[in-house]
Amino acid sequence: MHGRPLLWWRTYCGRKIAVRYLEHLSVAVRMDGWRCVKLYRDERFPVSVPLLWVYASGVAEDVGVVVEVRAVPGNGWAYCEARRGRDGFLFPCGDVNAAADRVGRLLKRRMFPATW
Repeated sequence: MHGRPLLWWRTYCGRKIAVRYLEHLSVAVRMDGWRCVKLYRDERFPVSVPLLWVYASGVAEDVGVVVEVRAVPGNGWAYCEARRGRDGFLFPCGDVNAAADRVGRLLKRRMFPATW
């Protein structure tokens, strides 16, 4: 197996790795004041890929981003915006604080598009 099929297989089989990285990200984004829902813990939402919904609290609760963890070339892992897949690359999983910052900037841009 080469290329994308191998990355898809690693992502599919790497559920425990993805959950661990999403757990770290959930802590970091909550420390920045964002809220999140872990869509991989609740049996009412059976999803094949673990997802973390990060959103703004208060007036702008309809603004959010769904994050997933995907395998990337070089045996690495990356946070990606789930609806865009690999095209929604946010940050490598090795630096959770930088990834949380990137998610925060994305949310702020969606909340206040005229200021960007």
